Amino acid sequence: MKWKLPPLFVFLFFVILLSLVSSYLPFGAFEFFGSIIVALVLSIVAVIFIVWSLYLFSKKKTAVHPYKLEKTVVLVTSGVYKITRNPMYLAMLLLLLALALVLGNAFNILVVAGFVSYMNRFQIAEEEKFLAQKFGKEYTSYLIKTRRWF
Repeated sequence: MKWKLPPLFVFLFFVILLSLVSSYLPFGAFEFFGSIIVALVLSIVAVIFIVWSLYLFSKKKTAVHPYKLEKTVVLVTSGVYKITRNPMYLAMLLLLLALALVLGNAFNILVVAGFVSYMNRFQIAEEEKFLAQKFGKEYTSYLIKTRRWF
């Protein structure tokens, strides 16, 4: 796989970007009743997705690290992977959305969209190409049955 930034670094970059947008574009500020509750629910779902994903990878004894794809020995398609092909990246997205709600700036939705765009183009596309080569028809069938994000 070509050199890319680790997904965790990308996530942290976008967390910082959300904070900067909220600080320097105060005219996009918004609040709504229940935003903290929605943010909390999104965060809880994100944590569940991460833990569930890690558990499934551990149970199947396959690689978790996106830069050690060659160590992938099995295609995980059960559990949370029936809902989304990328539960860990979806969890990051949910956490960014939660933070955007807490920070309360409408422009942050553009930052979150930037995260999705970056991940689709530079991270997920490479992973999908590798998995298609490694698992062939099994992966192609999985692509048809399961959405990329949600």
